[in-house]
Amino acid sequence: MRFLFLYTEIAEYFLACCRQLTNHGDVHIIRWPVNKEAPFNFSENNKLKIYSKPDYDYKGLENLIREIDPTVIICSGWIDKDYLKLTRKYFKIIPTVMTCDTHWRGDFRQRFAMLGSRFTLLNIFSHAWVPGDIQKKYVLNLGFKENHIEKGFYSCDLDLFEEIYQKQKAEKELIFPKRFLYVGRYYDFKGVKELWQAFIELQNEEPNEWELWCLGIGDIEPVQHAKIKHVGFVQPKDLETIIAQAGVFILPSRNEPWGVVVHEYAASGFPLLLSNRVGAKEEFLIDKKNGFVFEAENISEIKNALYKITKLKNAQLIEMSEVSNNVSKSNSPKMWADRVLKFCI
Repeated sequence: MRFLFLYTEIAEYFLACCRQLTNHGDVHIIRWPVNKEAPFNFSENNKLKIYSKPDYDYKGLENLIREIDPTVIICSGWIDKDYLKLTRKYFKIIPTVMTCDTHWRGDFRQRFAMLGSRFTLLNIFSHAWVPGDIQKKYVLNLGFKENHIEKGFYSCDLDLFEEIYQKQKAEKELIFPKRFLYVGRYYDFKGVKELWQAFIELQNEEPNEWELWCLGIGDIEPVQHAKIKHVGFVQPKDLETIIAQAGVFILPSRNEPWGVVVHEYAASGFPLLLSNRVGAKEEFLIDKKNGFVFEAENISEIKNALYKITKLKNAQLIEMSEVSNNVSKSNSPKMWADRVLKFCI
């Protein structure tokens, strides 16, 4: 088989899934340039080929796809007009799959899209692939048939983070690290400024031993505080030492369609603090069992979630850790690859 992905920004977790898929055939990825705020290093092999879209004009892309002769095409949504034109040529010839991580909101814009999709998307794509239920509701409303929709589009490199969890489990049970960990870009929509403010206010009002470590870069100037550490961007292969020193993961996003990072830290055995706008909470957070949900952009609620963690005993944190690791098993690169194969039946 020959699997073709027409992709926007690829990440290491996506390549982990694609490497699993190479057990069933050759994987070809046409992708946008690497994001400067997420400068992952990518490697290819003889069964996994990556092509940079800017290296080709439209005719060049057409010829490249003809040479690949794909068994299936999987396309990142409908944002790239070239991708749509290229995929349309294969509609009803091979499976053509649209991925979508947009939440169903039911607003005017989405209802207008529902009307237009009958004449556009449904004449390009035979199937839809989404992360979870809230996205599934959207593509159902766009007109895709229930039996042509798959969930589980995003998966972390489960084996990598499971191995880290098992290696560090005993040590963390002895001394649980009193450090919150944020992993994400430094942008307003990530809610990182609200997190910093809430953490600083809590330290002023209820001084405690907890620290906040932040991994990422972006256009927001990092706040300076004695208990906040800014690590910068970290390649996945270098995360293990950071994970060993941190205990609770927090993602305060104002807008987060899914958040594979949530899956990664659930697998690593982290209790989770997530805003109500993080899509992955539906899959990996059981409120009060392995963490807490708070309202996005609400300093008081973020602070309260942090506070509740600081008041938990080590045994309670370890119990939450085990729940997180258990729920992380609901998806994996192998399950992801199996879903691709289902499209090809």
